[in-house]
Amino acid sequence: MIDGLFPDEINLNLPDSDITYYPNFIERATADSYFQSLKEETPWQQDNITVFGKTYAQPRLTALYGNNGKPYSYSKLVMAPHMFTPQLLEIKNKVETCTGVVFTTCLLNLYRNGQDSNGWHADNEKELGKNPIIASVTLGQERFFHLKHRKDKNLKQKILLQHGSLLLMKGATQEHWLHQVPKTARVIDERINLTFRIIT
Repeated sequence: MIDGLFPDEINLNLPDSDITYYPNFIERATADSYFQSLKEETPWQQDNITVFGKTYAQPRLTALYGNNGKPYSYSKLVMAPHMFTPQLLEIKNKVETCTGVVFTTCLLNLYRNGQDSNGWHADNEKELGKNPIIASVTLGQERFFHLKHRKDKNLKQKILLQHGSLLLMKGATQEHWLHQVPKTARVIDERINLTFRIIT
C-alpha cells in the first residue's frame, strides 16, 4: 500500500507460474531517497562464486539481511545476514502490506553498470522450501528481467523493471521458470535490487 492506495497490478499470465508486477510500488521521491541511502550505507561485498566448476568474481555487489540469523547459500557461497536496518524494515513492511506475506530475509544486489548481471537461474535453494515466494524491489536504473520456461523453449518473456517497482513471484514459478538480468552494452546507471524471501 503506497500513500494510502494499492499500486497497479499487472499479472504476467504465464503458464506454470504466478507472477505479478507492480510498476508504481514506491513513489518516485521516496524511491530516490531509498536508493541513495542504501547505496551509501550498505556494507556491500563482492564474493567469488563457482559455476560449472569455474570460480570468478560475482558480477555485482551483494549484502544479506535477516531477522532469524539464518544464512543463505547459492552457487557454493554461504552468506550470513546482517540485522535489518530501520530503513530496510520500512521497505519490508511496505512489501508485506502489499503482498500479505511476512518475509525473514532480504538479499540486496548492486548492479554498478551494464556489465554487472545475474545469469540464468531459479531461486529454488533448499532453505527457501517448496514453491518459494520472492518479492523483488527495483531502485535506480531500470533493467530488463528475462524469463524462460525450463521445458517449453518457446515460452519466453521479458519485462522492464522500473525505479520503485515490485515484482512478485510465487506458486510453482521457480520450479518451471528460469530468470536473469542480462548484461547490456549501453552506458547505464546503477541499480539496487532488494529480493525479499522466507528462509525456513
